[in-house]
Amino acid sequence: MSKKIQAIRGMNDILPSQSPVWQYLEGTVAELLAAYGYGEIRMPIVEPTNLFKRSIGEVTDIVEKEMYTFDDRNGDSLTLRPEGTAGCVRACEEHGLLYNQTQRVWYTGPMFRYERPQKGRYRQFYQIGVETFGIATPDIDAEVILLTARLWQQLGLSDSVTLQLNSLGSNEARAHYRQALVDYLTANKELLDEDSLRRLDSNPLRVLDSKNPAMQEMLAGAPSLFDYLDDDSREHFEQLRRILDAAGVQYEINPRLVRGLDYYCKTVFEWVTDELGAQGTVCAGGRYDGLVEQLGGKATPAVGFAMGVERLILLLESLQRVPAEVYQAVDVYVCAVGDNTDIAAMLLSDHVRNEQNWLRVQTHCGGGSFKSQMKKADKSGARFALLLGEDEVAQQLVSVKDLRGELEQVQMPQQNVAAWLAQYIN
Repeated sequence: MSKKIQAIRGMNDILPSQSPVWQYLEGTVAELLAAYGYGEIRMPIVEPTNLFKRSIGEVTDIVEKEMYTFDDRNGDSLTLRPEGTAGCVRACEEHGLLYNQTQRVWYTGPMFRYERPQKGRYRQFYQIGVETFGIATPDIDAEVILLTARLWQQLGLSDSVTLQLNSLGSNEARAHYRQALVDYLTANKELLDEDSLRRLDSNPLRVLDSKNPAMQEMLAGAPSLFDYLDDDSREHFEQLRRILDAAGVQYEINPRLVRGLDYYCKTVFEWVTDELGAQGTVCAGGRYDGLVEQLGGKATPAVGFAMGVERLILLLESLQRVPAEVYQAVDVYVCAVGDNTDIAAMLLSDHVRNEQNWLRVQTHCGGGSFKSQMKKADKSGARFALLLGEDEVAQQLVSVKDLRGELEQVQMPQQNVAAWLAQYIN
């Protein structure tokens, strides 16, 4: 017997028992974004490697250590996308969506990073991303934060997540701050760990994001980026805060929040939770006004965010915030025993679907006794079972059995059953 082939480590199957929660989350997000006027965009999962080197930054952990990169048959270097923003910018620019117009778009799908798999973090993971282009004012920063706050409310997570805010300022202001930070960290070089020493020259702001307990006291004394903000960035941030305050959205200012990608400027934010241990960030984003120009387009203001689907599902399940009906795949299960009853069952199922197209109807296939079929009906989670025997088929009747409630079994004309079911199934 040949050896069984298994999935690649860190790349997981989503089984039928798990997919209803994914569909619930993705459906809730899709409806919410449609209500805000966002359109869906779908990009390839493979892009030219240079797209990510130019956007994310060659000295980031993602580009240096985590990307899945390979040469195709033409010798071109390609990469499985590690994040969605760069590909979204590429697509919008390539198809002329950014020329003298604003855009609000969203996407969902798999991303790929080679890192140590752990709970809530995988090598193939799924993100939902939102990007806006062409609006420089802080009201759009506020909108993307407000819609995430509304999402948490709809999912029942508002009490379990906290919004953290910071401003990275302009490129010029950040350059001044960077030098002050490098001077401070150099003076405390003996306290830096290996990762921080490597970042000291290439990406010193990321040192502030270190979770190493031994460095926290030293980092607490580091210069504050707020002291180096330019006037425009400061006013932008204050106006954002005024909008959030007026909307009643609570937040914390985190001056050490810098995000891991090079293209961010001005507003950055994260929604964090203490319910998932170390994997505490469930949604993060900010403004990236220079990225479109960096990738060859015309200078275009932009702001967006991404949320990790696996982490949100983990949070929903651990807090038991998934509605029970999400797991119910079937409303009605149709059973039939006797000669030619299988055809009648198929036709009755389609009749119910035609009359009440929102009802989920599963027809038993494969034969078997009524007893065995009823076991499968019960296992399906259906509220009602429709029972057909030879007598019912001959008289165009159907028996209806309540599998979950206290209604007595009833018999009725087949043409009436769809309307009857609609009275009892929400």
